[in-house]
Amino acid sequence: MNYVGRFAPSPNGPLHAGSLLAALASWLDARAHGGRWLLRIEDVDRPRCAPGLDRIILRQLSDCALLPDEPPVWQSQRSALYQQALDQLLAHDLAYRCVCSRRQLRSAQGPPGQNRPRHAELIYPGTCRTRAPGASTGAWRLRTDASAPIGWNDRRLGPQQQDVHTQVGDFVLQRADGCFGYQLAVVVDDAAQGISDVVRGEDLCDNTARQILLQRCLGLPTPRYLHTPLVLGANGEKLSKQNGALAIDTSAPLAALNQAAAALGLPAQGGSPGDALYAWVAAWRQRWAPLYNPLP
Repeated sequence: MNYVGRFAPSPNGPLHAGSLLAALASWLDARAHGGRWLLRIEDVDRPRCAPGLDRIILRQLSDCALLPDEPPVWQSQRSALYQQALDQLLAHDLAYRCVCSRRQLRSAQGPPGQNRPRHAELIYPGTCRTRAPGASTGAWRLRTDASAPIGWNDRRLGPQQQDVHTQVGDFVLQRADGCFGYQLAVVVDDAAQGISDVVRGEDLCDNTARQILLQRCLGLPTPRYLHTPLVLGANGEKLSKQNGALAIDTSAPLAALNQAAAALGLPAQGGSPGDALYAWVAAWRQRWAPLYNPLP
């Protein structure tokens, strides 16, 4: 099996300590397996992506010597691939139009003020799946059906499973504004780029079952998954752009890299960023790869 990994940032803010950790982990895992490392700019949600932030992210990665083995790709330039996948799902009656507003979806979850776990999925109740066809506008949703839960083995977290039908419901493939959904775009791109291993933050673990389900619906291969520890903010929640995470300071790239490496249990390094990265490859093999099902 040829190893191909990737880092896929969204240009809705510069890289911060948490996203640099994900970039470093995915780069190290690719190098530890003698594989390739690709870069994908996930700008499919165009309204949330500010102009120029993709260039800032590319510069930050370059300053840290995290250079991809092929030119980066932009999701905003790949809509034809996503449309082809959506058409395939429609041809097999696996997708349908949904005209529900977000307010209607919230109302379907229960009366106002009802407690719901923080960050919990807004489960789609299936309102439009039995609606007579004919709507020319609205979102497209994947038709999920009651079946056995989707199971997979995470290289760090171990056996995982999720019942997509009851825990998520029919999820969006393309929004009413024309933007393709994150899940569809990621699945199509991972297959098109030949990604064998997805290394990303633990907060994205609950996306995995949806992506495996889509891979099966489209007849695409399923990569292996490794979800890394998260960098937490002062409030104990995941460090993110939404809770004020600061951009990494690439005027001192080694300091930023050492901080990310420490969160991965790797020793501090001196010298240049390039020297530190290659020293960490050996440490990664010892600390991570043997523990979590390395490739044969």
